[in-house]
Amino acid sequence: MLRRTFAGLALSAALIPAAKAQDWKATVKELRIGLLGGENASDRLKKHDGFQKLLESKLGIPVKMFPSADYAGVMQGMAAGQIDAAGHGASSFAGTWLDCKCVEPIVVPQENDGSVFYYSAMVTRKDSGITSIEQMKGHSLAFADPNSTSGYLIPSATLKAKGIDLADGKYFSKVGFAGGHEQGVIAVLNKQYDACVTWTSGQGEKSEGYSRGNLRSMVDKGMLKMSDVNIIWQSGKIPNGPFAVRSALPADLKKLLTEIMLDLPKSHPDIYKAIEQGSGVGYVPGTMDLYKDIIELREAERRGGRS
Repeated sequence: MLRRTFAGLALSAALIPAAKAQDWKATVKELRIGLLGGENASDRLKKHDGFQKLLESKLGIPVKMFPSADYAGVMQGMAAGQIDAAGHGASSFAGTWLDCKCVEPIVVPQENDGSVFYYSAMVTRKDSGITSIEQMKGHSLAFADPNSTSGYLIPSATLKAKGIDLADGKYFSKVGFAGGHEQGVIAVLNKQYDACVTWTSGQGEKSEGYSRGNLRSMVDKGMLKMSDVNIIWQSGKIPNGPFAVRSALPADLKKLLTEIMLDLPKSHPDIYKAIEQGSGVGYVPGTMDLYKDIIELREAERRGGRS
């Protein structure tokens, strides 16, 4: 069925009254976690292997991972109650919330400077000679996924605000979806598209793909050399996507998962780094206020699509 989910340590039994700790297990027999599309399924499962085993050990119930071919699979799974939790992008979280009002953020990744924001970036091949959006006229552009914040929502809104029509073929020779962030960069490297948009922390060493994000993940896997690409545009700040759960989950379980996540970078830094596509400094508790603007932007896009 079904960029990122999270893992960590549970609270010790000494901190949780025994009877109360068992209450949620009467109704939750397994925890089902969706993995957003963006890279191949085997890589996603490998990254989350330690996460899965750790959660099973600490929660004492089976934990199942569901990698989706695209963002919509996870969104639909959560809305239908088939998926209990997932690491979302800001836009996919907003879209799921608009669909069902049945999800809530519990933690948000924190960058190295303590912020909870990241960036969308447009990438071209170094040998293309394209170094600006203006020079993209007559060339092709790949978005990542229609439910990706950095891979579609923000860059498409930015281009439209510049008066660029994405559909009329007058500015871009071709516009399409690559199927994910990693796939978009691969399409550019293989000269299937002239540019793509993807996500990055925008912090740290550029030659390493920055501290966190798709570029960093691809550099770490030996799939990309930053010297082979240009970053020709970068967005303003985008709120990091949350690790979100179905609101219907028992309150004790949601609290336990929150504590697990907040403790993760200190107690299991290797698992934290694997699932975060690089590393930041951890997580902070999530709030709906952080996603208010993204929800409004998705609402506006939906209204525009119906008109």
